[in-house]
Amino acid sequence: MAQFLLPEEASRIQKDLLSAVKALNAHVVNHESLAVGLEWKKNNAGEEAIKTKSVNREEELLALYEEMKNCRRCPLGKTRKNLVFGQGNPNAQIVFVGEAPGADEDEQGLPFVGKAGQLLTDIIVKGMKMARGEAYICNILKCRPPGNRNPLPEEIERCEYFLQRQLKIIKPRVICALGKFAAQTLLKTETPITALRGSFHYYEGIKIMPTYHPAYLLRNPSAKKHVWEDVQMVMREIGARQE
Repeated sequence: MAQFLLPEEASRIQKDLLSAVKALNAHVVNHESLAVGLEWKKNNAGEEAIKTKSVNREEELLALYEEMKNCRRCPLGKTRKNLVFGQGNPNAQIVFVGEAPGADEDEQGLPFVGKAGQLLTDIIVKGMKMARGEAYICNILKCRPPGNRNPLPEEIERCEYFLQRQLKIIKPRVICALGKFAAQTLLKTETPITALRGSFHYYEGIKIMPTYHPAYLLRNPSAKKHVWEDVQMVMREIGARQE
């Protein structure tokens, strides 16, 4: 036999059901909103971390440049035309370090832009199959010694601090030290470049490959085969494509 509800009981049940539906709907909406919010934060956090990492290194290098652009720690600051700080990718896997700017570099304020620089570009682009901008290029000294003479010990001592800061900011996987001044300065040794090249050494936990300076190769083309051997070892270390 069917049971009938009184009007007041039916009204109460209807209100209870409506309240339950509203509560359930609010719960679902809140859950979906929370899920979307979490996913949005998760996705953007990774991207933001990558951007921040890149921007921070760029900003740190720029701050270091601003710190030293008017440097007078040695007499070269008075004779240079332009400070040659460095150029390239702040997140580079490989940093090439030379000895000092030449006339072309001093004129333009950029590292390795003369004949030796063109040879280095060929090594990177044609040999390593990388864009020059993927690497970072700098020198032990940031100012040109008059007449392109060799760097003096006191000049290296006063300028090396800035190179150390650059390398600490970039944190490359490999440093390629071009020539004896770069190799001997970073490794704190007087061992000849002929004995240093051909194997990895370490600088502050970073692998370093000493090899001949491109300017030396212009005078001694037969040494190019040794540089190519060294470069191939560097390529294997950073996982670069070889042909």
